[in-house]
Amino acid sequence: MRRRSAQPFAPPRNYVGAIYGALLAASVIATAGTLGPFPRLQLVIMLLVTGLVFWATHVYALLVGERLAHHELSWKQIRRAAGHEWPIAGAALPPAAAVAVSPFLGLGPGGTAWLGLAVALVEQVGWATAAIVRAGAPRWVVATTGVVNLLLGLIIVAAKAVIQH
Repeated sequence: MRRRSAQPFAPPRNYVGAIYGALLAASVIATAGTLGPFPRLQLVIMLLVTGLVFWATHVYALLVGERLAHHELSWKQIRRAAGHEWPIAGAALPPAAAVAVSPFLGLGPGGTAWLGLAVALVEQVGWATAAIVRAGAPRWVVATTGVVNLLLGLIIVAAKAVIQH
């Protein structure tokens, strides 16, 4: 089976953005603290807004980089950059959805935060593993990648446990 060559700027999926966005969402949840009278709604809003702000920042940085390379920017390039970076914002959706449905699972604010954090970390490990599998890496590299990403996630879990909100 022949492998396709990867394009450096626009791969079929932006795994890096998805991994980054999942870690970002996990960090938001871990450091959210006491949120006030509507903790679930506030956490969902924090996740979505943070994802969108970081997405917009990455789009802007890509476009500035294009401009610095002396390329004229077109709407097509702007849409392309926005689409390429969308996984950063998209990664906030599963944890936000988990937080939103947590009352139906009978979870209080603490359980809700842990559920959202678990979803973000599963997403992060999943995207990292998918990226390395798609790259055609040997099994030991896939396993190592999974372990490294799990350790990154556990650092965030430890931070949340220390912060205890």
